[in-house]
Amino acid sequence: RKPVVLKGMELGTCTTKWTVDYLSQAEGSKEVKIHVSAVPQMDFLSKNFVYRTLPFDTFVQRAAEVKHKEYFLSEDEKYYLRSVGEDARKDIADIRKQFPILAEDVQIPEYFEKEQFFSSVFRISSAGLQLWTHYDVMDNFLIQVTGKKRVVLYSPRDAPYLYLSGTKSEVLDVDNPDLEKYPLFVKAKRYQCFLEAGDVLFIPALWFHNVISEEFGVALNVFWKHLPAESDTYGNKDPTAASRAIQILDRALKTLEELPEEYRDFYARRMVLRIQEKAYRNDYG
Repeated sequence: RKPVVLKGMELGTCTTKWTVDYLSQAEGSKEVKIHVSAVPQMDFLSKNFVYRTLPFDTFVQRAAEVKHKEYFLSEDEKYYLRSVGEDARKDIADIRKQFPILAEDVQIPEYFEKEQFFSSVFRISSAGLQLWTHYDVMDNFLIQVTGKKRVVLYSPRDAPYLYLSGTKSEVLDVDNPDLEKYPLFVKAKRYQCFLEAGDVLFIPALWFHNVISEEFGVALNVFWKHLPAESDTYGNKDPTAASRAIQILDRALKTLEELPEEYRDFYARRMVLRIQEKAYRNDYG
């Protein structure tokens, strides 16, 4: 249940074929919806980016540029494609369906049963683009086909120090965090790896990750199921039982508000102890 970088995997012809020109020609002018950001650090909580639509070949050419002659926000804006299904609310991302020609070039490592497959998310990023820290509820492979990435990871047990809003951390800059605003962040143990073209990073479910594209690059994220199937096209919705437990806890905390402050504090601490006794693992290395 720990991340690992796998090197020398057989990934198919994608690692040699997927140049900018080949990508542009292979999938042509089909339209894709992309994220466009005026700054390298993308923030999903404040939504400091806009969604735009471009022909795929135009998008690839622009994403590979540093300065743009044509642009939406600024000449050095950053681009990010995260593929989605035909109907983003109902259909999962599957490279075989959305990018069938490119899918023929990829060999996905067989570390899970075929029926466990959930989605294959095609990703293209401008150089310098940084994605917000978040966790996913499924195990997944980040297959770096071309370009280089730096990935910073945090263990699930460090969740109390990451200032979460849903599945995402509010700490945007993990290299230079605002410790006045996020003082507990220093307690989170940082793991880091650098992915070269052809490397595969295994990211276990619930591990937080923050990704920087050090170069223009193309990647494929493959998610697979190890929990009972739930209807979630993006594969990052908390399990129903977990969501239900949090709702119950919220109601319990609301009930505590009926008590005077010193009683509320005392019984809240008892609740925390009970959660620790009943639910915390004690076998972390």
